[in-house]
Amino acid sequence: MRKILIAATNSNCGKTTFTMGLLRAMKRKGVRVQPYKCGPDYIDPMFHKMASGQESVNLDLVMASENHVKEIFSRYGKDADFCVVEGVMGLYDGRDRWHGSCAEIAALLDLPIVLLVNAKSAAYSVAPLLYGFKHFCPQQTVPNILGVVFNMVGSERHYSMLKQACEDVGVECLGYLKRNDKLQIPSRHLGLSIMETEKLETLINAAADEVVEHVNMERICGY
Repeated sequence: MRKILIAATNSNCGKTTFTMGLLRAMKRKGVRVQPYKCGPDYIDPMFHKMASGQESVNLDLVMASENHVKEIFSRYGKDADFCVVEGVMGLYDGRDRWHGSCAEIAALLDLPIVLLVNAKSAAYSVAPLLYGFKHFCPQQTVPNILGVVFNMVGSERHYSMLKQACEDVGVECLGYLKRNDKLQIPSRHLGLSIMETEKLETLINAAADEVVEHVNMERICGY
């Protein structure tokens, strides 16, 4: 089964925007992509469905057993060309340390991780951040980080400094999303805003255009 998990260093890195863009870009190519969401989140899966045309499924190790999560993942993904799981909060953020985190789900389901980093107001300082995420391994579970995508990149010069950081740490750089207010989903008190359909479609298509232009889709998903 071809699969990835979209994770981040923390909340507000743009996981949902990037995930929607990737799902829509793959749909445009005729790829049958099955989306999932870590945790008991019922807003992001609505966005996933609109972007991909497929129902998104929750994967939660706090309220469900490991066997149940494995079975759900396999059952919904068996007819898909590719499976995309969107993480929750930061990679290691769980209810009790890393328990319930998307890192634990990635380890359980053997998911390669695409790590999203908010690069606003940062450049080479992302190097020690990436080093920590690459080498930190609770319970001896080393994360399989396929590579990193940077969000909120201000210029090509900015991106070149971020790529240098990746090279020095030994983490593959998979691309970036430009700093663009049109790609921001309005927030509300408990999660993301439920936007009007027309506005959400515009955002999804803009995110897909950005992914196609600036992200190495072939390396991430083979398409």
